[in-house]
Amino acid sequence: MNQSPTAGELRNSLVDEMILKGVSLTDDVERALRTVNREAFLPGIDLKDAYADQAVIIKDNPDGPLALSCASVPSVVAMMLVQLDVRPGDSILEIGAGTGYNAALLAELTGTDGSVTSIDIDPDVALYARTMLNRAGYGRVHVRERDGLVGAPETAPYDRMLAAVGLWDVPAAWWDQLREGGRLVLPLRWRGQTRSVALTRRGDTLVSDGMALCGFVPIIGQDGERTAALDTGGTIRVHYDEDQAVDADALGASLRSAPAEVLSDQWIGGDESFDGVWLRATVGDDRVCRLEATPDALAQELILRPAVPGRSPLLVDGGSFAYLIVRREDADSQRPFRLGAAAYGPRAEALAQDLIAHIDAWGSARTAVPRLTITPAKTDAAAGPGSVISKRESRLTLTY
Repeated sequence: MNQSPTAGELRNSLVDEMILKGVSLTDDVERALRTVNREAFLPGIDLKDAYADQAVIIKDNPDGPLALSCASVPSVVAMMLVQLDVRPGDSILEIGAGTGYNAALLAELTGTDGSVTSIDIDPDVALYARTMLNRAGYGRVHVRERDGLVGAPETAPYDRMLAAVGLWDVPAAWWDQLREGGRLVLPLRWRGQTRSVALTRRGDTLVSDGMALCGFVPIIGQDGERTAALDTGGTIRVHYDEDQAVDADALGASLRSAPAEVLSDQWIGGDESFDGVWLRATVGDDRVCRLEATPDALAQELILRPAVPGRSPLLVDGGSFAYLIVRREDADSQRPFRLGAAAYGPRAEALAQDLIAHIDAWGSARTAVPRLTITPAKTDAAAGPGSVISKRESRLTLTY
């Protein structure tokens, strides 16, 4: 008779699976992942689901496509904990309480000499996290119902700050809550894509030493991103930042013209990531946005299939746009997929070539990651290298 695996066996299997997939874990983070019972924060969820490397929704959003709160993907949680580099005795602020699982991991990392404060604007989520933490033996974690954009100044400054929600901007209120030399890890969104960015405070500047692709439920209260539908059914949408000009009517009209299609000299394997194309394009090109094409749009052949229909990099220029595509060519069995650009509108050919240039720039150094520095928006802009993206409360500078 087959015996079902225990929670401990499933927990260890999940961590083993992360390591096999190439997730880089420190000894401390690995120990915490093997110690904290994830199922204790997901009552009513099947054990196998609790220890699958996937998100689990705990509060749905009836008014939108994204959940209001969820238990994040464990491998992403692990990656961000490694970025955070918690030391024993650290004072930590977590923005976005979720299930309480992240806070329990943080409590394991900082130990009894440290402190963990977890805040959430949603009273239901805060109550859930507090209840689960108490039941699991982590009553020393302080859970507060609080607007994440404000933080928790009464117990600041913090050695470490971790945002478990997506941010479009770095709130001004956070600056005085992070110690000099302290680390901030947050899922930061610019030009339609989100990266978990690890930053260290150096005076009035946050300096990155790493970033990785991720996706998170957005924080409540930031509205710097816009969405425009290009067709009457809303099956093709452009997501863009408030400092970008997008003429939805002109772009929609361009869909009635024949598309241009240009292929690059860059090939990829089936498991090879090409999200770096998007990241590379955001450095120096203010036309970069996100294209979303729904299954209905593809079924009706309203648009040539994007590389990733739900989220592909897009260049917008007036009434023209170009986006990333992938075509299969079997010339190279190791790398059978070729990257390219599809474009619509009066400047389709030129815009497609611009995107090809971004693809080739990525291809010359595929694993390269830019250096990101962030300063408060109120500070004077210093002349120097790098591409600047100005937001309401901060200024981002990206340099390769």
